Formats: sequence, C-alpha cells, structure tokens
Amino acid sequence: MAQNKFRALNRARGATLVENGRVAATAWERFKGLLGRSTLAPGDGLLLKGEQAIHTIGMQFAMDALFLDKEGRVLRIENAMRPLRLTPFIFRAADVLELPAGAIADSRTQLGDQIEIEILV
Repeated sequence: MAQNKFRALNRARGATLVENGRVAATAWERFKGLLGRSTLAPGDGLLLKGEQAIHTIGMQFAMDALFLDKEGRVLRIENAMRPLRLTPFIFRAADVLELPAGAIADSRTQLGDQIEIEILV
C-alpha cells in the first residue's frame, strides 16, 4: 500500500512545518514510526493518525511532536523529545505530528494554533 504524503502549515504563524511528510495510518505504520531512521531532515515529518501518546524508545535522535485535536488545533507540545522517553496520553488528541527537533521553536508554534494538513497523495 502506498504511503500518503502531506504538507503541514501553521496558518496562525504563517509557517510551513512539513514539506515532505508521510502519513502513518495503519497500526503497522504507526508502530514502526521513525524507528530505523538516523535523523529527521528539516521539512520532513510523520503524521501518526489516531494516536494519543508516543514514545522514543529505540530511536536514535531527538524530535519535536505536536498533539492535535480533530480540528488540527495544538493540544500539547513536546520539544526535542530525546530517545527513551514516553508522553502521557492526551485523551482529546486525534493525531500526533512528529517533526525534526527545533521545528516547533523555529516556527513559533504555540498551544491552540491551527495546523493545516494537506494530503498530497
């Protein structure tokens, strides 16, 4: 099955968060996530559909993460989440957007910002 590509924009800040993203919609894609990668390049990202918590166990690099509600509003921010970390469950979250470390600060993304996900299939 082909993986969907996407872009993510923070309309409130006028910032592009992801230019070359991949959607992880199936259980296997979400489980695999970013495991096996040595880095996440600027402009890359992973959208975990239907997730309410994440971990960085087995990862080789730090990353940022945004927990989004069903309208794409930012509910929680994780900055530079290092390997071997767990987040709490964010019960109102619909998706999690994983980004290169520093992307949240660079884009000035804040709680409540609206993130627009554009599927590029």
